[in-house]
Amino acid sequence: MNTALLKLSTIASALVLAMSAASAMAKDYKELRFGVDPSYAPFESKAADGNLVGFDIDLGNAICAELKVKCKWVESDFDGMIPGLKANKFDGVISSMTVTEAREKVIDFSNELFSGPTSLVFKKGAGLSADVASLKGKTVGYEQGTIQEAYAKAVLDKAGVKTQAYANQDQVYADLVSGRLDASIQDMLQAELGFLKSPQGAGYQISEPIDSPLLPAKTAVGIKKGNTELKALINKGIKALHDDGTYTEIQKKHFGDLNLYSGK
Repeated sequence: MNTALLKLSTIASALVLAMSAASAMAKDYKELRFGVDPSYAPFESKAADGNLVGFDIDLGNAICAELKVKCKWVESDFDGMIPGLKANKFDGVISSMTVTEAREKVIDFSNELFSGPTSLVFKKGAGLSADVASLKGKTVGYEQGTIQEAYAKAVLDKAGVKTQAYANQDQVYADLVSGRLDASIQDMLQAELGFLKSPQGAGYQISEPIDSPLLPAKTAVGIKKGNTELKALINKGIKALHDDGTYTEIQKKHFGDLNLYSGK
């Protein structure tokens, strides 16, 4: 075989191998397992019949439908999401996970799912606000593993505020209602639509958004570090949701005319 034919043969073999690898990769994802903490309505929670419901759940199921793969939801406390991802308990995390520099050092993220600020919840007339000075000597609860935990430890603890960690958001609200907490800190929309509109949220209010670099707004799908193929696949699904109007329909279902997508 002459040199020219040998080169052509080598190139052809390489192309066949590349196509085979791509085909194998596509077959690897007949199912996508997403980690979720269902204590964060209206983003993720359980309906009376035990089914998972919420904005994130609908987005995840829609992404799977666009990619023609089966969706499987794996429940976990939020602080177990990144360890679970590293241990291959699930392929991705769709559970209102905010993109932070610290998290980006250990996992990768898809393109934006939605964005939202952080706020406090407390009883009406309590005289509290997003101003840290108003919280001095008070007890504020947060869900473990969240950006709110990082803010509580870095800012509130140092300002004379007592802080208390909880395994999930439902436990935070339970202690808020029982009087063990003076306030709770969480996603603003979750507080407004998931707690204040519930029977137990009567008599409570939310603060203005808290302005802090420790509380970024962008939320995305968490993916195991270095899994570029899955990242590209999920980004393809997210783009398809925007292109065909599915994202807008799901957003309207949960939030009316409110737009959570920043496009960043």
